[in-house]
Amino acid sequence: MMPFAATWIEEIIIVNEGSLLLESKINPNTAYQKQQDTLIVWSEAENYDLALSFQEKAGCDEIWEKICQVQGKDPSVDITQDLVDESEEERFDDMSSPGLELPSCELSRLEEIAELVASSLPSPLRREKLALALENEGYIKKLLELFHVCEDLENIEGLHHLYEIIKGIFLLNRTALFEVMFSEECIMDVIGCLEYDPALSQPRKHREFLTKTAKFKEVIPISDPELKQKIHQTYRVQYIQDMVLPTPSVFEENMLSTLHSFIFFNKVEIVGMLQEDEKFLTDLFAQLTDEATDEEKRQELVNFLKEFCAFSQTLQPQNRDAFFKTLSNMGILPALEVILGMDDTQVRSAATDIFSYLVEYNPSMVREFVMQEAQQNDDDILLINLIIEHMICDTDPELGGAVQLMGLLRTLVDPENMLATANKTEKTEFLGFFYKHCMHVLTAPLLANTTEDKPSKDDFQTAQLLALVLELLTFCVEHHTYHIKNYIINKDILRRVLVLMASKHAFLALCALRFKRKIIGLKDEFYNRYIMKSFLFEPVVKAFLNNGSRYNLMNSAIIEMFEFIRVEDIKSLTAHVVENYWKALEDVDYVQTFKGLKLRFEQQRERQDNPKLDSMRSILRNHRYRRDARTLEDEEEMWFNTDEDDMEDGEAVVSPSDKTKNDDDIMDPISKFMERKKLKESEEKEVLLKTNLSGRQSPSFKLSLSSGTKTTLSSQSPATNLPGSPGSPGSPGSPGSPGSIPKSTSQTAAITTKGGLVGLVDYPDDDEDDDEDDDKEDTLPLSKKAKFES
Repeated sequence: MMPFAATWIEEIIIVNEGSLLLESKINPNTAYQKQQDTLIVWSEAENYDLALSFQEKAGCDEIWEKICQVQGKDPSVDITQDLVDESEEERFDDMSSPGLELPSCELSRLEEIAELVASSLPSPLRREKLALALENEGYIKKLLELFHVCEDLENIEGLHHLYEIIKGIFLLNRTALFEVMFSEECIMDVIGCLEYDPALSQPRKHREFLTKTAKFKEVIPISDPELKQKIHQTYRVQYIQDMVLPTPSVFEENMLSTLHSFIFFNKVEIVGMLQEDEKFLTDLFAQLTDEATDEEKRQELVNFLKEFCAFSQTLQPQNRDAFFKTLSNMGILPALEVILGMDDTQVRSAATDIFSYLVEYNPSMVREFVMQEAQQNDDDILLINLIIEHMICDTDPELGGAVQLMGLLRTLVDPENMLATANKTEKTEFLGFFYKHCMHVLTAPLLANTTEDKPSKDDFQTAQLLALVLELLTFCVEHHTYHIKNYIINKDILRRVLVLMASKHAFLALCALRFKRKIIGLKDEFYNRYIMKSFLFEPVVKAFLNNGSRYNLMNSAIIEMFEFIRVEDIKSLTAHVVENYWKALEDVDYVQTFKGLKLRFEQQRERQDNPKLDSMRSILRNHRYRRDARTLEDEEEMWFNTDEDDMEDGEAVVSPSDKTKNDDDIMDPISKFMERKKLKESEEKEVLLKTNLSGRQSPSFKLSLSSGTKTTLSSQSPATNLPGSPGSPGSPGSPGSPGSIPKSTSQTAAITTKGGLVGLVDYPDDDEDDDEDDDKEDTLPLSKKAKFES
């Protein structure tokens, strides 16, 4: 559909069926371009392109002539202005060089100033020029003077413009501008400008809060005025960032990176100035530990120290080292020990936060302190024991403080962050100290609650606490080796822990089971003997049976523990479980774990009752795989290098390739033995009388080939291939000798069974090898055959 066009001298108006589609003023400096005889394109404002399309060339030519007439151009050209190939920033640079000229700072031009600031923000070059202009002309202070005028006149429109201007100056992200805005004389006026957000119906009252509500407390008098001013400035700038400026979703946070840096470096300066003031820190720790200090004052001192340590997290590593070294020299750990011994919950909470900073920074420093104080103080007042007691006595229903303290204890007892030097090992010294002086405090609630067959107290909060204790004990089992082993066995800890399997809280019962599973996972026979002696599978089996047919985490965890014992073939535990708990578990058939344990147990008994069978089984297992080609080549070379005179006639040839066969062609001797045990008992005794196998011998399969495809296989040991020995040529029971009865059919292999072990030989893939062996047997001297077999 072709739009109808009407033109005036300086405007293009497009109307379609009475509706105004476009009204555009023809700008003498705008570049209009005609394309393809029916299209006119141009740009208006920033990133706003227009295209006017015509169905007929005549309509396009008419409009094009009018545009050229206004701009004084020849209609025969396709473009009315010369295009300059330069970026927008370069055009702005040329236009504003050598610098940006700001409008005069007057009340009537506030709107113009606000538009200039807003238009400069999208371009980095414009922001740079605007920032330089604001710095050089002292423009910010002039704007703040206008702010006072607007407030006095209650000029709300002017105040809204000032809000936009100041917000835009923040977005310029310039440290030099922040230095001016956050100076003592300007910062409150800047905050005042930011109270008048045009989007709000009523202005905020930030200045009222900062001057009347927020109070600056000097817990220790600060004599340095510069330090005091820096503290005030940092608090107010932090307030601007957190409370005054728009949220990051609206206000691009990456454009405020310099503001974050300003606060960061202020905190670094504050920490450095306080750290250098020895009198200040000496007075601080003296009042903290003074019994005469009242509770309110002590709470203020602890809160200050907590914030002081929090500021230190902004320091560089080397500066943080110096900071904590200074605090350590001032006696922060003895001071914390005094504070943690007080009854005030809030003070203790703040002291715990300070202690966490110290532990996270340097756990070795804390360990060294507590080992030194153990030489002078009783166990009850040791710093670590105070931490454990606070964990146990946490009154929070969710045990938030206890969880934090348990994490700190775990860090302190973690061998991974302990140091080892040429003279001493921190792990040995500290763990020896911990198990002697502190472990009894940690396990006290566990031992107190497990004196009977079920937990004495089984409320939710107690269960949570015991779960935390078990979590730490489980960590110790994994990392402390003999220290925790001696403690568990001597104090009978595992039996006490398993009492918790009877808890009504599933998470606590699972914690107890996890503790035992961690112990079993070590496969340590000291632990295993302790478990068997005390019959410590009984609580687990009871919990399993009480759980019934429910398919839940308890069911799966218990089955997994028994499956681990079966898979890892922990013989002592397997025998103990089957001998004592098989009747209770034999009906569990939805998993094969317990039947598998019974099978393991029976196999162990068979091996104990008949060690020769165990030797045979290991022999057969070791020769189930083919030897590699290099071994065969070495043997053949040795055979050909042997003197024929050393050979004896009359011995059959055994090809090395026939001594071992594929895994798929040999049945599992253990399973086969179990199946045929009763049927072949008499045969087994008869054969065992004829053979004398030991664990060091390996069976060879002697294959004698006759005409056609008849094949006979016998299993014998190389060590028995002596004249007159069972299985040797010429002796009873060997192929080709009196008393042997070859049994073969076409395309089948006969099987000779010895000791109940069955070897099957049927190698379709070795037909070619067999043929080669057959030919070799026909051509080689008998003496070489005998040597090859030996």
